[in-house]
Amino acid sequence: MQEDLENKSVVLTTKALKLTGRGLALLMRAALRKLRQSKGAPKHGRQTVKQLAKGGSLQNIEISDGNIKAFEPFARKFGVSYALRRDDSETPPRWLVFFKAKDADALTAAFKAFSAKMVKRETEKPSVQDSMQKFREVIKNAVRDKTKHKHREGPEL
Repeated sequence: MQEDLENKSVVLTTKALKLTGRGLALLMRAALRKLRQSKGAPKHGRQTVKQLAKGGSLQNIEISDGNIKAFEPFARKFGVSYALRRDDSETPPRWLVFFKAKDADALTAAFKAFSAKMVKRETEKPSVQDSMQKFREVIKNAVRDKTKHKHREGPEL
């Protein structure tokens, strides 16, 4: 059985080594064609502000919540190109989301879907941290009976 596996691996390596010039040229042309197609395609998703500015006019909205990672799947789903910028000039830092002007409708749809999911998540099940905090308060406020009861009796016969 071991010899069969060794023979098959040797045959596979020899077939891979017999790559001809014509086959290599075909592979290179296919790779170049793929690169050219992907180069012309517009990029969607998270980008830098500089990359977004190349595409045209920009708009921005302010987000107070720093949980932008949860928003990213919705932005990808709706094909929104956006960039994030943190503004530290205020005490709770705010986030500015820059996007192209033509993506405004897609961005509002993505935000609606995102907010619907967040509301649904909050109403379905409470967070574990909140429930643990409630139990801590209950335990802290519970009255303990500090009297000790010592039962010293002999063994029952």
